[in-house]
Amino acid sequence: MIKKVLIANRGEIAVRVIRSCRELGIATVAVYSDADRTAKHVRYAGEAYHIGPSPSKESYLDGDKIIATALKCGADAIHPGYGFLSENAEFAQKCINAGLIFIGPDPQAIISMGDKITARSTMINAGVPVVPGTKERVDSPESIQKVLNEIGLPLIVKASAGGGGKGMRLVRKAEDLANAVSLASSEALSAFGDDTVYIEKYIESPHHIEFQIIADRHGKVAHLFERECSIQRRHQKVVEETPSPFITPQLRNEMAAAAIAAAKAVDYVGAGTIEFLVDANRNFYFLEMNTRLQVEHPITERVTGIDLVKEQLLIASGFPLSFKQEEVSQYGHAIECRISAEDPSNNFMPSPGIVRHVSEPNGLGIRTDGYVYEGFEIPMYYDPLITKLIAWGRTREEAIDRMKRALYEFKITGIKTSIKFLERIMDNAEFRSGIYDTHFIERHLPSLLEEANHNRVEYVDMAIIATYLDYLSKIEKFAMNDFLATRSSNGDKWKDYGKKKNLQRI
Repeated sequence: MIKKVLIANRGEIAVRVIRSCRELGIATVAVYSDADRTAKHVRYAGEAYHIGPSPSKESYLDGDKIIATALKCGADAIHPGYGFLSENAEFAQKCINAGLIFIGPDPQAIISMGDKITARSTMINAGVPVVPGTKERVDSPESIQKVLNEIGLPLIVKASAGGGGKGMRLVRKAEDLANAVSLASSEALSAFGDDTVYIEKYIESPHHIEFQIIADRHGKVAHLFERECSIQRRHQKVVEETPSPFITPQLRNEMAAAAIAAAKAVDYVGAGTIEFLVDANRNFYFLEMNTRLQVEHPITERVTGIDLVKEQLLIASGFPLSFKQEEVSQYGHAIECRISAEDPSNNFMPSPGIVRHVSEPNGLGIRTDGYVYEGFEIPMYYDPLITKLIAWGRTREEAIDRMKRALYEFKITGIKTSIKFLERIMDNAEFRSGIYDTHFIERHLPSLLEEANHNRVEYVDMAIIATYLDYLSKIEKFAMNDFLATRSSNGDKWKDYGKKKNLQRI
């Protein structure tokens, strides 16, 4: 069994991994940059080591420094979380070469599925349906024209090494294609160090549905059902839910079988996600595979009861899956909202700064995975995601209502957040109907940015303020009465007593 894990990440995912390690009795090691010196994952881990300046290239992306730290502190494994080095095959191989366990798939699987062009070819050979498009990089006027002639418009240009919406360009006019290829290639080089791009047919109004898979080193591969991820902004997920309100039981079975076939095609080990696009007629196509834990994994945990991080740790230690496929079922409905430090009313500009107050929601079916606390300064160097709010209900309607209530209760001051924006999504009739696609936010953006229920919120906030002022007034009154009574009965001792009372109140 793994004895000590270094988490090569930060923020809420680092805290999340540490929690499962603690339950398994595994020692934990955090690493941090200058900006994260007082971060929650640093305070929560058993040990913490400084690895460099605030920019991620000089800290969290410095694989050699992270490996050296792991060896120095006696860790026997590294968990990469998601983002940063989590899908870096070279880093995974370096961990193995250094005698460390990389808690993730083998480097070859990362290479096979991390490169989107290679992944497409692999899926075609495995019999998994893919979106029509190129099987090689596109980098010349001739290759661009060939694609245009073969599959027609609209098209989407994608970075082969990318993800998270970076290096992507939608093309609806033939004259825009060459420039889109150039821009996507340049962005891909900057974001991923690889300028390779490819082209796919653009599917209008698709659903983005992914299947969670997990596999051990004993030949067992299982799926933990799907997640609906169609609420997106600029190709980045905002709200996820499971089960999907769009797919049918038959389609669920077909997609699950394809997801397992995809994992087996690359001898996958560990937790991963097979992502699909599903068109309006419920035809599905392989999109990509994420060879890591996903941001939205908590909703799968909530409806299946399976701790995915624990499974990762056990699999990396050589144990088989702790469950059989036939033992996995979904109970109820779960929704996740990604709360970010950004200002939706100002084009979603990041909002770094000092958190003045945090009041997290509680109650049945509510989970928060976050890393901010009062007094913490959110740095400007990293992704603005600060908390994931998960709501569970026996039905989808109950989960939505519970999420709406939890968002209303969630208070973070000192910075701008996306909480109210997410609350309006929960109120939207199209979302509540369950029949929405990846263009949902684009269609409803003006109404989602409006100050919904302004008067109600203002009234409740004023009521809270009035109650608090009344509380302070009573404290003052009781303190004075106590003070006067003590003075009359104890003579000159009142001075010391008064000082003590003031200190307590401060």
